[in-house]
Amino acid sequence: MIDHNQGTAAPQPGGSANEDFKHSFSPWFWGSISAATLMHFLVFAFWPSMSAADVSIDTGTTPLINPPAQIEPPEPPQPITRPALPVITDALADVDITIDDFDFDNPPPPPPPPPGDMDINIEDAPIWTAVDIYPFIKNREELQRALEREYPPFYRDAGIGGTARVWFFIDETGKVVKTQIHTSSGYEALDDAALKVSHLYEFSPAMNRDKPVPVWVSLDITFRTRQQPIPGDSAAV
Repeated sequence: MIDHNQGTAAPQPGGSANEDFKHSFSPWFWGSISAATLMHFLVFAFWPSMSAADVSIDTGTTPLINPPAQIEPPEPPQPITRPALPVITDALADVDITIDDFDFDNPPPPPPPPPGDMDINIEDAPIWTAVDIYPFIKNREELQRALEREYPPFYRDAGIGGTARVWFFIDETGKVVKTQIHTSSGYEALDDAALKVSHLYEFSPAMNRDKPVPVWVSLDITFRTRQQPIPGDSAAV
């Protein structure tokens, strides 16, 4: 039977369960939708607000540090210069004995002694002596070999030479009793070499009125290599 006031067909009593479910589905469906909508609204409306804690780190303002002034590196040390080495030469040493038998340097006469003064010992220091005949060297070849032997190797190899003037005190027999440097060669080693061989000199006696007398004489002893000229000399004696 149709209810004209409601506009829907009323369920027929005595229908099947399936038909009853179909007729009741529409009210349940819309009721469920309405209940779900209301529930979601209530959840969003009354749920407490949640926010994450602030875990940021305040680093603050980093102060600016002025960089240090640029330091110039020191200059590298200058390399140490090695001393110049002498040039080794294979030239044989040529030691010249520049002696003139008649050109001995006899000291000038001393001033007259004061009255009452004792006799002066001529051996103490170079002093003038009256001489008629000067002594002469008797062993030149031996002296040449001795001077070559005593020539300092460093100076010889480097080509360094020089002339040393040596005082000789010669007794009445011609024997060398005392020697000392008159004028240095400028090199202590060459002066020492000249003195080492000075006692090897053999002289004839100095004569005064046919009588042998002691006397001081000075002689030049020159060390040089064959390639090295002697200043002021045109030829070796």
